Amino acid sequence: MSKLTLQRGDITRLEVDAIVNAANSSLLGGGGVDGAIHRAGGPAILEECQAIRARQGGCKTGEAVITTAGKLPAGYVIHTVGPVWGGGQRDEPKLLANCYRNSLQLALDKGLKRVAFPSISTGIYGYPIELAAPLAIETVRNFCAEHGQMEEVIFVVFSESDERLYQALLKD
Repeated sequence: MSKLTLQRGDITRLEVDAIVNAANSSLLGGGGVDGAIHRAGGPAILEECQAIRARQGGCKTGEAVITTAGKLPAGYVIHTVGPVWGGGQRDEPKLLANCYRNSLQLALDKGLKRVAFPSISTGIYGYPIELAAPLAIETVRNFCAEHGQMEEVIFVVFSESDERLYQALLKD
């Protein structure tokens, strides 16, 4: 049975099998979590992202790719591209759920047991956290119930208000 847990803090400091990066489609780093992961992990992550770009032209919204974690304490970085919020009329919920599912599937394919997720798309991409968090938790719960091999999935949040929201949802 998979354990779903919550931590507030810096995802780049976690010693887990993989951390998930809320990437952009270019895979070249950016702001927020993406920039922090690239800075903390060093050039090895960017080099692998560039190789993926050369091979497949980046990463589409809802999809995920995996790279080394460079200097990070995690084993791997799973890069997923969340949807930009446009009011919910452009399949944003489906695309966001795909981010979580596809990231977990990559982890399973690699035999990884402990994965940490940031709150995907809720920063600069503008997805309202009160809509994104329940979707994230439900998607992860369903995936773990169906596949069973995950030991722990950690939701990593930055703010106290996000922590309260996730705590309430994880109690249900």
